[in-house]
Order: sequence, then C-alpha cells, then structure tokens
Amino acid sequence: MAESQVKSISNLNLVVALNQSSSDNTSRPFSSQVVDGDHRAPNRSMLRAVGFGDEDFKKPQVGIASTWSMVTPCNMHINDLAKEALRGSNDAGGKGVEFNTITVSDGISMGTKGMRYSLVSREVIADSIETVVCAEGMDGFVAIGGCDKNMPACMMAIARINRPAVFVYGGTIMPGFHKEEPIDIVSIFEAVGKHARKEIDDAELKQIECNAIPGPGSCGGMYTANTMASAIEALGMSLPNSSAQAAISDAKKMDCYDAGVAVVNLVNKGIKPRDILTRKSFENAIITCTALGGSTNLVLHLLAIAHSAEIDLSIDDFAKIGEGVPLLCDVKPFGRYTMSELIKIGGIRPLMKMLLDRGLLHGECMTVSGLTMAESLQDVEPYPEGQDIVREWDNPIKTETHLRILKGNLAPTGAVGKITGKEGLHFQGTAKVYEGEEDALQGILRGDVVKGNIVVIRNEGPVGGPGMREMLSPTSAVAGRGLIMDVALITDGRFSGGSHGFDVGHITPEAALGGPIGIVKDGDEIEIDAKKNTIQLLISDEDYESRMENYQPSGCPEKRGILAKYAKTVTSASFGAVTDKDL
Repeated sequence: MAESQVKSISNLNLVVALNQSSSDNTSRPFSSQVVDGDHRAPNRSMLRAVGFGDEDFKKPQVGIASTWSMVTPCNMHINDLAKEALRGSNDAGGKGVEFNTITVSDGISMGTKGMRYSLVSREVIADSIETVVCAEGMDGFVAIGGCDKNMPACMMAIARINRPAVFVYGGTIMPGFHKEEPIDIVSIFEAVGKHARKEIDDAELKQIECNAIPGPGSCGGMYTANTMASAIEALGMSLPNSSAQAAISDAKKMDCYDAGVAVVNLVNKGIKPRDILTRKSFENAIITCTALGGSTNLVLHLLAIAHSAEIDLSIDDFAKIGEGVPLLCDVKPFGRYTMSELIKIGGIRPLMKMLLDRGLLHGECMTVSGLTMAESLQDVEPYPEGQDIVREWDNPIKTETHLRILKGNLAPTGAVGKITGKEGLHFQGTAKVYEGEEDALQGILRGDVVKGNIVVIRNEGPVGGPGMREMLSPTSAVAGRGLIMDVALITDGRFSGGSHGFDVGHITPEAALGGPIGIVKDGDEIEIDAKKNTIQLLISDEDYESRMENYQPSGCPEKRGILAKYAKTVTSASFGAVTDKDL
C-alpha cells in the first residue's frame, strides 16, 4: 500500500517509512535476530505456519497485545479492536502478530475473596506482555486494555520493555437506564444498600441489576478505567481522543487502526516509550486527572508505571503537583455525568487545552502521534456553550486537588483520600473496626454503623489481603443506607474508582506489617483533616506507644500459590505496590 493511501485511511498525519530495504535492520532490531540468515530457517519455518510469507520477514514485527476475554464486558470486544490494529500495522508496512493475555473483572469479583487477585493480575499481565514481546523478538507493539488493572499493566510493560509502542483504550460502556435515568455498575452496588434499608423492593433491585450493564466497555463514570485512559493519553502514550470514545463506536475502531499505523512510524523513527515518558509527562497526567476528578487508583498505578520507566515519582509528588489545580468536572461517582456524556461535548481534550493555555501542562512533551502535546492540542475547540459537565475555570467544584495525600500517626508513610469537598474537608468520629471487607459489609448492612462512625477496615493491604482489595461494596452500602455524608471509611486496602464519600485508603504501613491501623480499637476517636492533610488516632502518646509495642501483626495469610508469591515481593502501596523493586 502506498504511503498516501495509508494517510487517507488514517486520521493521523503520520509519515510512515514503507518498503524498508531487507538489508536495513534499523527498523527490525529484534525480529532480524530471529528471522535473518540461513541458520534461522527453523525459526522462519514456524512463522510460515502462522501466516508469514517471504516478504513478511523483511518487515518490522509488530505485536498486538489483546486483553480480550469473555470474563468481563470491559474486554469482550477487544479482539475485534485488535484486528483493526493489526490491519493498520500491516497497511503501514509492518507485520502484525496478535497475542492474548489474561484479565480478571473487578466488578464481578468485588466483595469476594476473588478480588484479592485483581491487583495481582496487574503484575501477571505486565510480566506476560514482556515475556511474549521479548521472547518472540517483536520490534514494537500495540497494547489494548479495557479494564482497571490491564490498562496500567499494559503501560508497565510498555515502560519496562522500552520498544516502540502505543496503548489503546478499549473504550467506555454506554449507560443503562432505570426509570429514565442513566445507571451503571455503581448504581447496582448502591441499590444493595437501598434494598437493605427497604427503600427499594426485590423487584426493583432485579430491574437495576438487569439494566445497568447494556453491553461492551469499561465502567461508565470517572472510575479507574476512564481515569487511567485519560492519564495515559495525557502521558502521550495513546493517540488523541483514545480516552474518550465509546467501546462500540466507529471512532474506537479508527483509533485502533491508527495505533497500528502509528507504531510502525515509531519503529521506523526509533522513538521509544522512554522518549515520551518523562517526569514532565507524568506531571501532565496528574494535573489532567486532578481536574477531571480521577480515581485514587491513579496514585497507585502512576507510581508503578513511573517505576517501570525508571522515573523518580513519589506519593508526595501528587500533593505538590496537584496543588492549585481545580476540580472542574461534574462526573460520577461524586457528580452527575457519565463518560459517555463527556464524550458528546468533546472528551478530555478541550480541558487539556484549557490547562495548557493556563500554563499548567508541559506542551513540549512528545506523544506517540509524532506531535508534541502543544501541537496535538493546537486546533482543539473549546467545549460548547451551555454545557455544565466541565465547569468554568472560575467556578470549580473544588479550588484544589481532590486527591489528598494524608500523613499522621495512623499513616506515617502516607494514605490517599478522594475528597471532593462535597462531603466536607474535616471528619472526626469514633472507630468501628472490622478485620476485613466481608465483616465490614455485613456490619453496615445490619445497621451497626451509625452517624459519626469512622469504619476501619484493616488487614486488606498488599500483604495482609493479600492483594489490596477495593472496598466498593462497603462504600456503596454506606451510600445506599443514606449515610454518605455522616460516615467515613478508612482502610489499608483500596477504594474503587466508583467509591465516593469521606474515604481514605492506601494507609501505610499496613496492619499486616505492623502499621498503626492495626492498633485501633472500637470507640477510639479518629480525626481526618483534608486541609492539613493529616489522619490522626486521638489517643495519648503513652497509649499509642504501648499499643504499638504490644501489637502482633498477622502477616500474609497465604503460604502457597500466586498470592503468597505476590506477598513475598510486593512493596508498600506508597511505592505503587510493585513486585520488582530492588530484586
């Protein structure tokens, strides 16, 4: 296919160097080692069986890493998208090779012991992509993710391997409807709480259950999937608008095709992920997602991606970088609108243009499109008049970041809260302590938790869980019981991107490793201050020291299998819960 034809199919203005000379290995630094020379006849023979012809051995090999699975609606359509990326890479002069990796569903495993495997799967997916790309000598790759953990996992692999790559977001789900109102996965979790307090009956609960998830795509609010998609675009590692396209749209198919074209361009030009992933690009991602109202999981995952890229980023940087960045987007879970509605008014790019024009983004950062961030945003139009999804600059939901990095005698090495201001900026209450998520959920649904309580859920950290489960079921039960403004929750586990309320997670050190959250007793007073960014157990210094001295942490409850292996190598949540630090 001629270069002009590639351009006419693609939305991108890419200059793709086609028809590389077979003697020129600059665009095939890895595949040439596998297929060139008489001694590689056996290798070529195996590849002929999977569709290679003579000319294909002269082309750069492009992996298409698909996270397709019928385990979850987030990923059920991704093989179709992978074929578009394959077509784009082949049309641009590469030789695409599809392969799969695993995924698990947070939404399905939520509230069960199966959720312990969610964060673990991030490491498995990153390791598996690295294994295939490096074992097979691929010169570059496209990674397509569509759910909370496989998206940062793809990025960890991209950063770690450092071969030309483009990430593609599988796209957001369309909303379901109940009583003519849009609903999503969080609506069901909160309906469980409403059902427990007799606000809705069995029939209505069933109606919500049956209507909330209408088809393919990731959960529809500014939850973790859409947060990470936005962050990856702001990092420069996905193409323009990849974060803001419906899963079942023609735009998403074109995004995948363009990614296949773009990765060949990157291969031919020798542009690698670490040319794009810089300290400044991470600042762009943090600032963009702060304005969007992104999930607390952003902290955990960006720390992990930065570690893979060997970039110095700490939990404290989120507070510094987000300082002075207003929360502008009225999106779920704390707001009114879904991602599909944000897409209709232009997605995140007009917001990014606003941030750039105000000097908050680093416009010189390179992106996988081949353009700088400033160049890619140059012609972006502002949001339409009259929309109220994204607020005007001088009328924010909150004047400063909602992602609060809290420290104090309950979290000496840090904790993360998503506090938008709607729930207030200060909470002091009495502890209601639970040794795990299931006990907490049952207590909330029974009515044990009352106004003024701070629910403490411990032994749910990366080691103590193991796996650092998300507490969406307890937070949704609190919301469903009408206590969202009157009860706080704290945990050494995580909160889902769908959680909202006065919630503080990622408390470190975790209870299983001797952290102070392990010494809290029922009835203790706890103070959370989102202005001072402190979280304190209000007991005397003498009592605190005595409890800490006598506390016997539980450690990891698993002794064999992947959970035990994970717990042996995983770092603190304040370091991104990575498993390859200082090995």
